[in-house]
Amino acid sequence: MAEIKFEIIEKVAVLSESTKGWKKELNLISWNGREPKYDLREWAPDHEKMGKGITLSKEEIIELKKGLNNLDGIE
Repeated sequence: MAEIKFEIIEKVAVLSESTKGWKKELNLISWNGREPKYDLREWAPDHEKMGKGITLSKEEIIELKKGLNNLDGIE
């Protein structure tokens, strides 16, 4: 299997951290030299290992933000 290359362009937010030091992060990442996308996944402390995640375009992250802003009962 080909090696996956990535570059974290911008660290946006750390949402949580496990007792083993893995962090659930929202970052702007370029995968294999492509246009950067927003990416939500868990990362090992050294960013050498990662869990499964999702990538979102700028348009998708804007729609997600709108949806989150419309949630009732969340501060």
